[in-house]
Amino acid sequence: MNKTKEKRRFIWICLAPATILFTVFMIIPTINVFWMSTLKWGGLSANKTFVGFNNFITAFQDMNFIHALQNTILIIAVVTVITMALAIIFASILVREKIKGQNFFRIIFYIPNILSVVVISSIFGAIYDSSNNGLLNSMVALFKPETWETIQFLGNQDIVLYAVIGALVWQAIGYYMVMYMASMSSIPEHLYESASLDGAGKFRQFFSITLPMIWDNIRTTLTFFVISTINISFLLVNALTSGGPDGASQTVLGYIYKQAYNNASYGYGMAIAAIVFIFSFVLSFILNKSTERDPIEL
Repeated sequence: MNKTKEKRRFIWICLAPATILFTVFMIIPTINVFWMSTLKWGGLSANKTFVGFNNFITAFQDMNFIHALQNTILIIAVVTVITMALAIIFASILVREKIKGQNFFRIIFYIPNILSVVVISSIFGAIYDSSNNGLLNSMVALFKPETWETIQFLGNQDIVLYAVIGALVWQAIGYYMVMYMASMSSIPEHLYESASLDGAGKFRQFFSITLPMIWDNIRTTLTFFVISTINISFLLVNALTSGGPDGASQTVLGYIYKQAYNNASYGYGMAIAAIVFIFSFVLSFILNKSTERDPIEL
């Protein structure tokens, strides 16, 4: 009995630092955000007026916020599908085809993930440059007549968001490819050998063996990727387009920053932050539930 108590005491002592840090830096600030979302406050003054749910009502009547939320949802959907699909395909090719120099490709693909957002925005600013010096415009100009006008990748409201999506995919794909390569490398080789003897081709093996065997890893990375995309999209948009032109690439976190710090509407900004928190939580719950699969027993 004494040993059981000592074991429990030891466990609580080990958990205490992490629990305290999580409470101080996560629980309390989150509660504080919800409290401040009920206030009319500029962020610096001592004047705070309780307005209840008025900030939330204003948010859902604010078309600029709705547009920023729609942009964020579109970014999440498109970037997630493209990044996850390409990361899995590239990982499968490198692992299953026994391509030489796997470590070299891992490093090359992983490099974008360790670059700062400022560097990435500078790279894609040069790629999307609307002048003839821009990489994409220079490539397109090779197949167009001299009278052709350059494309405003970052200045056209119809395509600027897709230009940002391209940069996000390039930045993230290598990280997840490396993770999936590690998972695929642990799949027993005899499963593929048995499938080959049964006449299954590479595509059938991919969908019947590879995907099911790494599904738990896909579930974990999917949730992590969706939440991280919300954050990284704000940073990249802020550095690349500042939400322009005319709010066409504005994300919901960028709109929070604009309201809270630029417009001195801190209470309203916190109400939007609370909405984003609830949205992220619900989205994560839906993803976890919709991707549940029965465990595979070997």
